[in-house]
Amino acid sequence: MYEVLGEINSRTFRVLWMLEELGESYEWKKEHAHSDLIRRHNPSGKLPVLLVDGTALTDSTAIITYLADKHGRFTMPAGTLERARQDGLTHLVLDEIDAVLWVAARHTFVLPEERRLPEIKDSLRWEFTRNLDRLMERLEGPYLMGAEMTVPDIILAHCGAWAKAAKFPAENERFRDYLRNLRSRDAFRRLTAG
Repeated sequence: MYEVLGEINSRTFRVLWMLEELGESYEWKKEHAHSDLIRRHNPSGKLPVLLVDGTALTDSTAIITYLADKHGRFTMPAGTLERARQDGLTHLVLDEIDAVLWVAARHTFVLPEERRLPEIKDSLRWEFTRNLDRLMERLEGPYLMGAEMTVPDIILAHCGAWAKAAKFPAENERFRDYLRNLRSRDAFRRLTAG
């Protein structure tokens, strides 16, 4: 059984969602970032942590990629051109969507107040919209890779919720349809019910 440490309103959601999609058993301990338990497994104090046979895995993308590879679902086979394309999309989402949102979060509540630059957020909103529009031009079907959901879809859908909470514009109609499709999945609904 897997053990997940973290809060659902963080990147921990990505790990919980992947486990729900896979139908794997897990125990979830709601831990805050920088708690003693989190720091014991990840000195940076960042969420999430996945414990597998006594080994702590960190970083949501690394964790969900591991789970997809281990269970042979929601991923293309390693060493294939399709996997290289999938990994390219994963990194694109991380670099151009997730990173922009993370910088905005840092200048909203993460950094000490005297280090925050609130005026940067207008530029980040513009960049987010531009990057999202470009990404949606590459959409190959209901999911980023076409007919099947893969790792980058979980990351991008999570970013969609994050963007909404941060009041970032996500007015791209294809993106709204894309998110609606992902949010209709049973695994997603189980996590967000109640």
